Amino acid sequence: MRTMRTTAAAAALVVAAGLALAGCGSDDDGGGSAADKPATVEKQQHKGGTVLDQPFSKPDLTLTDTHGKSYDLIEKTKGRPTLLYFGYTHCPDICPLTMSNISVAKSKLPEEQQKKLRVVFVTSDPKRDTPEELRKWLDGQDPSFIGLTGDFDTIQAGARSVGVGISPSYKKKNGDIVSTHGAQVLAFSPEDDKAHVLYTEGNSGPDVLEKDLPELIEGKNP
Repeated sequence: MRTMRTTAAAAALVVAAGLALAGCGSDDDGGGSAADKPATVEKQQHKGGTVLDQPFSKPDLTLTDTHGKSYDLIEKTKGRPTLLYFGYTHCPDICPLTMSNISVAKSKLPEEQQKKLRVVFVTSDPKRDTPEELRKWLDGQDPSFIGLTGDFDTIQAGARSVGVGISPSYKKKNGDIVSTHGAQVLAFSPEDDKAHVLYTEGNSGPDVLEKDLPELIEGKNP
């Protein structure tokens, strides 16, 4: 069994960079925990990805893909440049915007580079995000995007191993369901299958990704 772990140095960098948890849907009315609150930003972020001093290993996740088949993230994306994002299909803002930014940037790449890139979307709301729902939603972004669902505890542990916090979905008093999750995109290098670069909300626009993806795909840091 592979072991999931996060280095203390990398985790500290994540907090210092201000990687906030995003409650997609509406303002929080007390349904989330104190751990769901945004991290403090200690310094101004430059536009673009953050290069990690201590890269993250790829999460040890075996989940269900949009075809209903078992998908071992480590094995299936081994040696491939991979973008990983945790979110959910009912998210009204951050998730569709992030995936759209990736789709637009990917479409600007040469065909050969597009074929190399793997984009993996792991749901933070597996109760509602069935394989069928994931496929329909991702097809609206890019049919090549990989969608994964499964047991929440497994997904949460995998997310935590790369510094991404997610919390169980909860229903607000007005009936809205909120899924709270970290909004960062992790870029894994094909050279060692580790995330050397991550993108936060506001620093992952299509212009930034279009500039960075060619280098990331070749195993370089932008």
